[in-house]
Amino acid sequence: MKGEGKAGMKSKLKWVGLTGLLLSSLSISVHFFLAMFTEHGVSDYQTSVTFFSWLPIIESASNIPKTSPLYRRLWGPVRHLQSLHPHANPRGYYADLSPDTRGYIFVRIQGGFHEIGNSIGDAVAVSRLLNATLVVPEIQSTTSSKGIRSGVLIPTNLDLRYDQLTYSNLCIQSMGCSSDFKSFSYLYNEEQFISALAKDVKVIKTLPKGLKCARKEKKIPLFRVPYRASPYFYLHHVLPVLIKHSVVELVISNGGCLQAILPPQFEEYQRLRCRVAFHALRFREEVEELAAKILQRLRSPGRPYIAYDPGMTREALAYYGCAELFQDVHNELIQHKRSWMIKRKLIKGKLSVDSAAQRFNGSCPLTPEEVGILLRAYGYSWDTIIYVSGGEVFGGQRALTPLHGMFDNVVDRTFLSASWEMNRLYGRETNLIDDYPKNLPAINFESKHQEWKLAGPRPRPLPPPPARPKYPYNIEGWWGWVAESDDEPESTVMELRMNAHKLLWEAIDYIVCVEADVFIPGFDRDGKGHPNFASLVMGHRLYQSATSRTYLPDRKEVAKLLEQTRDHLYQANATWVKSVRRLMRKSLLDRLSGPLAKSKSLSFLSHPVPECSCSSYDLQESQLKAALGAVHLCPSWMNTGSGTVSREKESEEDMDEYDTLTSSSRLFFGNPEGSHEIAGEVIKEETRLEDQEELEGGER
Repeated sequence: MKGEGKAGMKSKLKWVGLTGLLLSSLSISVHFFLAMFTEHGVSDYQTSVTFFSWLPIIESASNIPKTSPLYRRLWGPVRHLQSLHPHANPRGYYADLSPDTRGYIFVRIQGGFHEIGNSIGDAVAVSRLLNATLVVPEIQSTTSSKGIRSGVLIPTNLDLRYDQLTYSNLCIQSMGCSSDFKSFSYLYNEEQFISALAKDVKVIKTLPKGLKCARKEKKIPLFRVPYRASPYFYLHHVLPVLIKHSVVELVISNGGCLQAILPPQFEEYQRLRCRVAFHALRFREEVEELAAKILQRLRSPGRPYIAYDPGMTREALAYYGCAELFQDVHNELIQHKRSWMIKRKLIKGKLSVDSAAQRFNGSCPLTPEEVGILLRAYGYSWDTIIYVSGGEVFGGQRALTPLHGMFDNVVDRTFLSASWEMNRLYGRETNLIDDYPKNLPAINFESKHQEWKLAGPRPRPLPPPPARPKYPYNIEGWWGWVAESDDEPESTVMELRMNAHKLLWEAIDYIVCVEADVFIPGFDRDGKGHPNFASLVMGHRLYQSATSRTYLPDRKEVAKLLEQTRDHLYQANATWVKSVRRLMRKSLLDRLSGPLAKSKSLSFLSHPVPECSCSSYDLQESQLKAALGAVHLCPSWMNTGSGTVSREKESEEDMDEYDTLTSSSRLFFGNPEGSHEIAGEVIKEETRLEDQEELEGGER
């Protein structure tokens, strides 16, 4: 009986195993059967382009035909500027470079990325003016001018002037950045800079040995050059000293050492500035390569993209009194910075400013939400690729959340590059973090026993409850000191290194923004009231490709329009959308005679026309001539490809400038949520109404 029971049990187990195998086979067959019918869906899914496995998916849907009126309105060239071409070569008398110079000019540059570019151009122009040999400038942001030597921090609370504590007393290769690069070569291509200026200025890498020792001993004359100094300042003050000592040192801060608008007899120096900024200054090879990779990844879907620079820095917000537009810790940070500026007489004004009034005056940056609303109202779809330049936006990711809600493909440098690619740019750097645990001090049991004897009577009262623990994430970061102290702490070694890294980040962003199909800045001023990073980008785009779309809407008008529909911001009516589109299109040309023209008095490179441009035909009475004034005709050897364009042709092209509503409010913020059919209907509707718009414009 027992043997029969065991045999029956084994038989049942065999049947159970066989049943499991049959069910598994059936399941696999069903999966293959379903896969055959879903093959088309899988192929559709694979048409989506992914930069990396962890990046947002950029859909290949809603591609607009390049010949359609809608594409021309969103991405097409600005037709009024098609006659402008870059031309920075000398035009009048330009003397050959003299083999014998009057001495050496050593330059130290302080400031951020945009200030460095302006300052280098000014330094080259001054060297040409004085017939001096220029030593490759020293960029102090890469050499940590607050002082790091042999791993020991020099106290930064000492009130030392730069002419009392020169950088040679600190170190040439500090722990602030990699020892693989010198100061200038950390950011720029040194060989390219020297060779490109061979016909303009004699440039050498370092001072001769004797003068280098004299500089270390502080025996060479030093000038802290005022911002926007005139050419006559150098001819009457600097030149005699240069002739006497054969060397001078210039300390350039605030983004320049030569006035932006020069007298007519110095016009060739303006074109020299353009040759320096747009041709001689090239970033080092590793930076150019990574920027090219990021551009390739941005354009891999085969679609254009928008570059957006928020311009929302703490310094700019404090300078213009925009603190009340923020809350909590950000308000405190802005007010603290404004108080610091007032104490040092960097600004004249009160600590408390009506930020709402400043916003309506156009003195505050456009927020990412406001920029997103403008772009959606103009007609850019939900899947438009938007590249956000700069580092962390002031206000954190919370400030960018509305923009992400309106556009699915908002990316930045960190999304389009891996960490190891960025680390290659930095080179070999000293480890500033001690990973080894520190030994605890030894316990002296005899002293502990003696303390216990002298502690007093017992029983003792209970000690007070422990204070609330301070977790590291509450006090770390650039904002952590607000709750701990009234005084902002000095920069740490890691922060000094980060400042050098930011130059490389901004260099990559600069290339991406200049090459963008559309560029829109949130603000065009920095924390000193001068043109900022976005202004430098707009000037480069205007010089290199004037027809590229660059929006710079009037912030006063934007504030008024947004206030009109504040309660129904995301359900805007047709009239409001029409007003926004008119404002955006108007800014394409008005920026030349408005904001950019005002920036030119502070920074020539923000508006290098008409000095560094030429026209392929006589502008006569066109709108471009009214905006720029007299523009030289391009020389015959330049193959502009445009020829002469009649005024009738120009008037015919003006039809495209009429603003009429091309879609209802349903198309304004409607998100297809992945439905390609709806996206296609939107495009057809936009195209049909754009055709109607041109017909109506022609009848007028």
